[in-house]
Amino acid sequence: MSSSCKAWILSGQEGPKSLEFVENQELPPLGDHDVRVRIHAASLNHRDIAIAKGAYNLTIEPNVVPGSDAAGVVEDIGSSVDGFQPGDRVCTHLTSHMLDDAPATFADIGAGLGQRIHGTLRTHGVFHDTSLVKMPGNLTFDEAATLTCSGLTAWNGLFGFSLAADATVIATTSSDEKAAKLRSLGAHHIINYKATLNWGEVAKGLSPDGKGVHTVIDVGGLSTLRQSLHAVRPEGMIALTGLLGQAPDGDVPNIMDGLVHLCTIRGLLLGTRTQFAAMNQFIEKENIKPVVDDRPFGLEEVKEAFEYLSQQRHFSKVVTRTA
Repeated sequence: MSSSCKAWILSGQEGPKSLEFVENQELPPLGDHDVRVRIHAASLNHRDIAIAKGAYNLTIEPNVVPGSDAAGVVEDIGSSVDGFQPGDRVCTHLTSHMLDDAPATFADIGAGLGQRIHGTLRTHGVFHDTSLVKMPGNLTFDEAATLTCSGLTAWNGLFGFSLAADATVIATTSSDEKAAKLRSLGAHHIINYKATLNWGEVAKGLSPDGKGVHTVIDVGGLSTLRQSLHAVRPEGMIALTGLLGQAPDGDVPNIMDGLVHLCTIRGLLLGTRTQFAAMNQFIEKENIKPVVDDRPFGLEEVKEAFEYLSQQRHFSKVVTRTA
């Protein structure tokens, strides 16, 4: 078994140009609670781009391997690992050394994979056993690699996938091409937010009783929160899960908007390992298939994958195949 791997590292934080490919990165010996994984696929998040650029004052461990989301196969385990065996197919969890039911904070995420701990854009990795869960048996590695951040956050926000729970799904997107894909996946209503600036009011009108939606999953932060408030119904919930943009025209909602709109505004980051395991069981039982972007990237194409995601040319998760 090789003691090294092929990997990408961040030599700085000047964007994708700071990514460097390493042919032989040394792997550490297994500690008592460590698990060695052959990584087959990894997916990208906007967090990875932000880290590469040093946005939001994010700092890194020097020459860290970026990426937090991956799926692969266990090759070896430490002497005190009892939840995994060689041959198990697993997904990574972004945080490390946390209790199974402990919610992640920004500090926990900042100390996690792809920022302070070597991440997933490599062929092999040694991870603490708290950074892994068993992957659903019905998924490919490409599909399972999408679950770590986006999938788990959606599960945490919705307490299950919306279509599987028989909810009416109102989706927003930026193009007619992406709208067609959402329609093919079963979304009941689709709004192009670039063409329909008051999409919150429109979404409210599309709710079955016209009183607004029960749950809004808001990934845009300040750039979308005002419209989310217009969309939500009294006693509904807005789950804040992202920081993708700035408030238009300086229109920054404040905490009193929760009273004005009679809604709950809930911040959430990822989900716990307990939630991850429950989600994976549900995915396998209901044979749910995550959506992967039509263009896969090879390990040598990671820089191109970063640019592809940065330019918003993707639909759903961007995956790199490392095996």
